[in-house]
Amino acid sequence: MPLTVLPDSDIRSLLFSLTREDILTLQENLSEALHEYSTGTQETTGCCSTNQPERISIPASNGQTTLFMPASTSTSRGIKIATLTTAPEPSRHGSLQSLQSTNSSSASTLSSHSTTTSTSTPPATPSSSQMSTLSLDPSSFSNTTTVGSSSPKISPSQSTSPTGSLTLLTSTGTPYALLAASSLTAFRTALASTILFTRRTTVHTIAVFGAGLQALWHIRLALLLRGPEIHHVHIINRSFERARQLMTEIYTTDAWAHLRKANDKLDFSIVSADYGEYNRVLKERVRKADVIFCCTPSTAPLFPAEHVTSSEGRKKGRYVSAVGSYRPHMLELHPDILRQAVAPEHKHHHHKHAQKGGVVIVDSLSACMKEAGEIQQAGLTPEQLVEVGELLMVKKASLREIAAGGEGEVGLKRWLMGGNVVYKSVGLGLMDICVGEDLVMLARERGYGNTVEGF
Repeated sequence: MPLTVLPDSDIRSLLFSLTREDILTLQENLSEALHEYSTGTQETTGCCSTNQPERISIPASNGQTTLFMPASTSTSRGIKIATLTTAPEPSRHGSLQSLQSTNSSSASTLSSHSTTTSTSTPPATPSSSQMSTLSLDPSSFSNTTTVGSSSPKISPSQSTSPTGSLTLLTSTGTPYALLAASSLTAFRTALASTILFTRRTTVHTIAVFGAGLQALWHIRLALLLRGPEIHHVHIINRSFERARQLMTEIYTTDAWAHLRKANDKLDFSIVSADYGEYNRVLKERVRKADVIFCCTPSTAPLFPAEHVTSSEGRKKGRYVSAVGSYRPHMLELHPDILRQAVAPEHKHHHHKHAQKGGVVIVDSLSACMKEAGEIQQAGLTPEQLVEVGELLMVKKASLREIAAGGEGEVGLKRWLMGGNVVYKSVGLGLMDICVGEDLVMLARERGYGNTVEGF
């Protein structure tokens, strides 16, 4: 059997060539796999949770952690081996105490409007003078101040993208593909994160924490799936320069040209802890966001809980997705945000709040109970979590009933479309296998990668 080899450069080129229709197909296939993971048995599907072993984590003294993630579908077996830079565990008192005092960190903001330009004449690279009315020089910024600054962090100069590979085998054990893991991991995570995003009624304003590959693919998929409806994208990152690099790619490369052209109302901004009134600007961006994508390997909450848990913060329904932290000592969301998400509704209150679902949505109940810092530090129980695959089953049943003339799960639909929804993911090997299978098929059809005959 021929072995298809896909280096990261080819995977990236393939991913950037995908159309909205391609993304929807890949997302539907991933949704089905997650549905079968949550509801299937060994007799009915290879995607069932029983066939997905727990991943193995091996830390090293240099701050690197290597993950071994075996998984299977009904047609493939495989394993992803990925090495990541992991922030050290905080002190005994933890990182949450750092939020009790007012952080004096500051922010810089960048705003530019996308313009309708031809591919051959892209917008100019944003300069330091264009990035702020204060005409700030990014080279003079400090990268040491951020929310929860007393917590151990990964240096801004260190890459947080995984390095490694995904090996795919047939159900009989024959290897048929070898894929680089970096872009694949970021893409499949964003693909899963945007499953619930596609169901939201309002997505005008998006806040993205992070400026790496995870952030890039969350932004790109959001624009591919709902581009004409999105007016503001706020990139929030402790390193201004790294966010600037992402912004430059979006504004100047041909791969983003059709997304720039699709919406002349689209506005991007950068919020950085390097300069300015960070706390004020951060609160404003979070409060106004319809969607919040958290894409950083943080060991401290990215913003104070009260921005979304106070009476004022709860007036707006938001979809909050946290995908960057994957170890018990890591967290992007303050535990109070999750506690409020699962707290019973008070029937008698004087403020109009967006609807809650009473649960936090996760990719894997068992994995999140074991590995998700937000879940553990919030003290949540399995009864307060629901897997996205299980939720998709309820959603399908609801839609079938509505199609048949019934009322359906009106409350569920209202919550998913406009309420406060929190999604937490630590990643599943099943996601890699499912998306990897599809990418290999597309690569063979479209001429990407290399082939080793008779492997």
